[in-house]
Amino acid sequence: MSAHLKIKKNDLVVVIAGNDRGKRGKVLKVYPDKLRVVVEGVNFVKKHQRPTQSRAQGGIITREGAIHISNVMVIDPKSGKPTRIGRKVLTGGEKAQRVRYAKVSNEMIRDER
Repeated sequence: MSAHLKIKKNDLVVVIAGNDRGKRGKVLKVYPDKLRVVVEGVNFVKKHQRPTQSRAQGGIITREGAIHISNVMVIDPKSGKPTRIGRKVLTGGEKAQRVRYAKVSNEMIRDER
C-alpha cells in the first residue's frame, strides 16, 4: 500500500531539513512504499562494491542515498522558492485532465517523463 505522493521523478526540489539543507537538485528516483526520494547531488553515501564481470574493479564507490520525502519541497517554477503542491482537474476539451500546481504562484508544474 502506497500513499499518493506529490513529488515525482524529474521534479526540481530543495532540501529543507538535514545535513544537506538548502541544496537543490533533480529527483532521480522515488520509492513510494518507503516514502523516500533520491535527489541529484544530495546525501552522498559510500558503498562497498564487490568486483563483478561488468565492473572488474571493486572498491568503495560514492553515490546518492535516499532521503525522506518530508525533507524536500518542490521549487516554484515562477519564483524559484520552495512551495507546496496542489492538484486540480482541468475540464477543457474531450477529457478532464489532472494537473499539479504550485500553491505559492498558482503556476502549473510540468510533468517531464
